[in-house]
Amino acid sequence: MAQALRPNTAGSLFATDGKPHPLQDTLLAVTVVLGLISFITAMFHNLHLLSSWTGLVGIITGAYGQWVSETTRERFGLILGLGACAVGFFLGMAHGGLFGSLW
Repeated sequence: MAQALRPNTAGSLFATDGKPHPLQDTLLAVTVVLGLISFITAMFHNLHLLSSWTGLVGIITGAYGQWVSETTRERFGLILGLGACAVGFFLGMAHGGLFGSLW
């Protein structure tokens, strides 16, 4: 019956230690959203500005999120977001880059 005395530590979806991590959760959400935008818009040749810039900003936020993350769940989500950002960034760079048609 020892398991009946353990506290419930599954309070947050991303915090496995039972403590709130608002900064890390925000960085995770921003990185995943930017990764989705970057990855989806990279499939369209004329949206290379959007995909390359969102990919670059997502890589920066994801890298900072990795640096300050505290749990494995946060790191796992950040790696998924970083991968999508990197693919979107590199495809956006291949289609015209950060300043492709502006110069």
